[in-house]
Order: sequence, then C-alpha cells, then structure tokens
Amino acid sequence: MKFFIATDHAGIAIKPNVIKILEDMGHEVVDLGPKDASRVDYPDFAHKLSLEVLKNKGSQGILICGTGIGMSLSANKHKGIRAALCHDAYTAIMAKAHNDANVLCFGERVVGLGVIESMIEGWCKTSFEGGRHAQRVAKIEID
Repeated sequence: MKFFIATDHAGIAIKPNVIKILEDMGHEVVDLGPKDASRVDYPDFAHKLSLEVLKNKGSQGILICGTGIGMSLSANKHKGIRAALCHDAYTAIMAKAHNDANVLCFGERVVGLGVIESMIEGWCKTSFEGGRHAQRVAKIEID
C-alpha cells in the first residue's frame, strides 16, 4: 500500500521511526515534509497530504503534529478524507473498521513509539467492515 506522511515541526522527530515501521511492513512511503524542525503551519501539510491521498486511489495518509488535533481538523475539510485522531491501537482499528478512515492522525507529544507502532499495525491489518457502517459513513459528507 502507498502511504503519504506529513508532519509539522512538533511531529517531525518521530517521523523517521514511522516511515521505518511502514517500510518494514512492506509499504511504499512518500514523505511530504517538512524536512527539518523549523516552525511551520500544520494546515499547509494536512492539505498537501489530503490532496495526495485523494489523487492516489487506495492510498492512505499519516499526519503527525503535537497533539494530532490540528492535523485532523484541517484534513477533514477535504471531501473524501476521513482523518481519525487516534490514541491507541483500538481507536485506530475502529476508525478503519467502522469509519473507513483513510488518514491516521496522532500527536507526537501524546503517544509514544510503542503505541504508535501498535496503532500502525492495527490500522494496516484492518479493513472497512461496510454494511451498516457504510450507511453511516455516507452521511458524514455534506455538500
């Protein structure tokens, strides 16, 4: 699977670890920046990643900032993006299984590397269940 990843300055330290986790699982990873810890605005990177996920059918995204809140709020402004702010493997699995989430968001200042690894593993092993959940997901987007 193809993953796009982006952070802001508060999420950049953990990014190399996340890329390694994904690549070790056999996924292709495209790093959309930033390249260093200079202060940047999270919406710029959330929007950039969202557009790439929408252009690349079947791809997924990972957004990291200090808390994950700003990234998830920004990404969810894009029709077709379902960005889920997760704090553990259970929330990551349920976001994928019940909400057909296509962007995983978390905060570098909130979760540690072990939790991040379990979230990514759960996310990648989980598929959308469809059924009654598909009806609910269809109600999320409002024109």
